[in-house]
Amino acid sequence: MRTESRQQRRAERTRQRLLDAARSVFAEKGLDLARIDEITDRADVGKGTFYYHFKNKGGLIRELVCDLLSELGDRIDARCAESASLAELLDQLIQVHIDFFDKRWEDFVLYFQSRADLALEQGYEGIESPFMNYLERIGRLVDSMVKQHLPKPFMRRTACAVAGFVSGYYSFAAIASPEESTEEAFRSLRGAMVSSLSRFITEAIPAGKPQ
Repeated sequence: MRTESRQQRRAERTRQRLLDAARSVFAEKGLDLARIDEITDRADVGKGTFYYHFKNKGGLIRELVCDLLSELGDRIDARCAESASLAELLDQLIQVHIDFFDKRWEDFVLYFQSRADLALEQGYEGIESPFMNYLERIGRLVDSMVKQHLPKPFMRRTACAVAGFVSGYYSFAAIASPEESTEEAFRSLRGAMVSSLSRFITEAIPAGKPQ
């Protein structure tokens, strides 16, 4: 059995400090405005240490996004696999996202900003693949529920609709006053979202196919 050396453990702790510092700085400044020296200052390491672990800021962002979406995807699979109906699955998908990002504001900002980056011509290289994998995991769950392989572009739009609703939920939470209940404000919208998305999916199933 191979064990890590003390030097390897120290390097891993330093790498994690850089990732944690970056997550914090990105939440404050945004992906584009955050500077490497701000990240290294927050992690209390030198710039050379940063470049020992990461090629550039884009490489660090890619690792953060990959880890975040992998963890979120695992949580989705664990919580949604036993849903009894399409509507229950869609509602559970929304709830998993809300629970996942609860008290993880820095992770939500990373999720939100990196999603927006996908629409840019000059974005951060390498973050599209983990997002496509994440959307496909959602699509496979819906496929298994309706027992019908709907076109991938259609399933991607369905997954994007769920992600968009969650982004709206937390964007509202960021500007809501302390007296407002985000959960209460979104309850009726969430029901309408689940109902309309369920209808959107079932209407896409060819006639005579199982639903």
